[in-house]
Amino acid sequence: MKPQKSFLTLIFMFLVMAFISFFPLKISAQSELFSLEQIMSYAFPSGLVAAPRGDLVAWVFNQQGRRNIWIGKAPEYKPVKLTSYEEDDGQELGQLQFNYDGSLIIYERGGSPNRAGEIPNPTSDPKGASQDVWVIPTSGGSPWKIGPGSSPVPSPTKNEVVFLARGQIYYAKLEKGARPKILFHARGNNGSPAWSPDGLKLAFVSSREDHSFIGIYDFAMDKIKWLAPSVDRDRYPAWSPSGRQIAFIRFPGGMGFSFRGGISFSIMVADLESGKARKIWQCPNNTGGFAQYYPAETLRWAADDHLVFYSEHERWMHLYSLSLKNNQLISLTPGNYEVEDSFLTKDRRRIIFSANKDDIDRRHLWEVAVTGGQLKPLTLGEGIEWAPVVTAASQDIIFICSNAFQPAAPAVLAKTGSKPRLIAPEFIPVDFPAKKMVKPKQVVFSVPDGLKIHGQLFLPRGTKPGDKRPAVIFMHGGPIRQMLLGWHMRGYYHHAYALNQYLTSKGYVVLSVNYRSGIGYGYDFRTAPKQGPRGASEYQDIVAAGRYLQQRPEVDPNKIGLWGGSYGGYLTALGLARDSELFAAGVDLHGVHDWSLRARRREGGGWDIRGENLMSLAFQSSPIADIDFWSSPVLFVHGDDDRNVDFIQTTDLVQRLRRLGKVHLELLILPDEVHGFLRHESWLKVYKEAADFFDRFLKNKK
Repeated sequence: MKPQKSFLTLIFMFLVMAFISFFPLKISAQSELFSLEQIMSYAFPSGLVAAPRGDLVAWVFNQQGRRNIWIGKAPEYKPVKLTSYEEDDGQELGQLQFNYDGSLIIYERGGSPNRAGEIPNPTSDPKGASQDVWVIPTSGGSPWKIGPGSSPVPSPTKNEVVFLARGQIYYAKLEKGARPKILFHARGNNGSPAWSPDGLKLAFVSSREDHSFIGIYDFAMDKIKWLAPSVDRDRYPAWSPSGRQIAFIRFPGGMGFSFRGGISFSIMVADLESGKARKIWQCPNNTGGFAQYYPAETLRWAADDHLVFYSEHERWMHLYSLSLKNNQLISLTPGNYEVEDSFLTKDRRRIIFSANKDDIDRRHLWEVAVTGGQLKPLTLGEGIEWAPVVTAASQDIIFICSNAFQPAAPAVLAKTGSKPRLIAPEFIPVDFPAKKMVKPKQVVFSVPDGLKIHGQLFLPRGTKPGDKRPAVIFMHGGPIRQMLLGWHMRGYYHHAYALNQYLTSKGYVVLSVNYRSGIGYGYDFRTAPKQGPRGASEYQDIVAAGRYLQQRPEVDPNKIGLWGGSYGGYLTALGLARDSELFAAGVDLHGVHDWSLRARRREGGGWDIRGENLMSLAFQSSPIADIDFWSSPVLFVHGDDDRNVDFIQTTDLVQRLRRLGKVHLELLILPDEVHGFLRHESWLKVYKEAADFFDRFLKNKK
């Protein structure tokens, strides 16, 4: 009996050990799961601004669709909530501006009108929606509405404000009950208002189809003076500290103008008394346009008559300083990297900027004098830092930061301190799954034409060779964007990073691809030939990404999906149309599907697509040109108030696929939603549908 009992015991122990060795993987995998609600529970900060006096800063927190203004004051900068908008109503909140003494914040609420003049109303509220300028005291209290409009710019010397409405500039006193009025009547679309240092004049840009003027409105005289009017496009007026001169940027006039880049420009300085302007610098090549459009402030008048501006004439987006005393051009940020956000300190002698210097797939903060010299690193490591501002009194640097695990949050680098610290850590929820996320790995793979493509690889925990896991490729929009090795600085891609982490937690290998035509890797990468409607050259980068995943030992080569929004939606549809044997399924968010249709509806489509030859090439570069080869299932997602990509792009492609009759397609249509969904509820709905779609078609789950 004993031998039999011993044998049974051994069998039992073997079964127990087998059970234990098999199920820890399952239990461990389950323990890493988290919900979409959890990973999207962050409060996303944006619109960070500093008061012109003292040590007060303000920003907007978007807490699951509830957008509110918060302020913080030195030394702790403890967040204090000013507004009380408590619904996920999709009404945008932004363009924060302090008044001259920091006692008031002026802001806009509500989205911009579409081409039909309709304000976004994503809840389909029967009362409709509006875009208005509001004011709230920084000491607390109820806000009051000034009137319909956007883009408020307060006076630097008194409680007055100008703002934009219906293509004109309006004026109001910052007092309860004050009624706004149109400031002046002038032809064209008038905007870009800039107050003189003494608050007695206002510079503005009058856009007139094929040209634009810089105008100066004199409040006391009620007169407009045009500065050196020409047949060109004059933009971005910047006052000298004395108020006697205006610097601006001049682009060639004409039709078909695009800020995608590829034109020349010059820096001009005008004398207010005479109205005459002189050219002080000419871009040496045709690399202008994008570097002057993309940054928030492209031209600033710094100390000792230095003009600081952005340019790509050395093939990377950099800051330059031009001395008006000796006409010397100084490269403030030389090297193979790109500068994004920047802030000119109150004394106008230093620039704090965000760049991917020495860390091309992240952003860090640096400091440089406007006269040039050695760059000083302010933040390093594996974090991502952006949107710096400097307080007027203490010179503390306030910025927004993230990393692979921590979502975006405001932080401070005190003038007297050595390390940054978060100023609102309590806004990262207790159940936020930071410890269950994975750290994306930088990968670089080659494309047949020799270009090197960067990506971020998300591997589920416990992944090992031979797993044969399903995989998903993510493609950003724009295309002038760059995904990073952590939580992104834009809200749209902050959400995308959350979904990539969520899919990874569900067992997918995820590869985010920074294909050619994006930013971060220089002018030549961004302006790669034959891209988009001129040949879709960037699609080869997506095919290369698919081949890269097929060769990875963890991936099932027959279970690779695609997802992306906008331009990423275009590439998703293109992949399914051209290579269904490589890409097994796709989720296409508001993608462009017919470049020629876009060009006809949008006067060249933003790519200057005109004429029979370019129209034909645009069609051939579109997913609809290859739908006969499309066989993989697809989920289309689109809001029907999309202002970036016309809804008909999805309508047209769906009808074509229906007639084809061989493609499984699903639809998620969001009535009254815009391109970048305004409601938190919309994001959750879209991402849940996307994850479920991939589960059914890449995991074969019913």
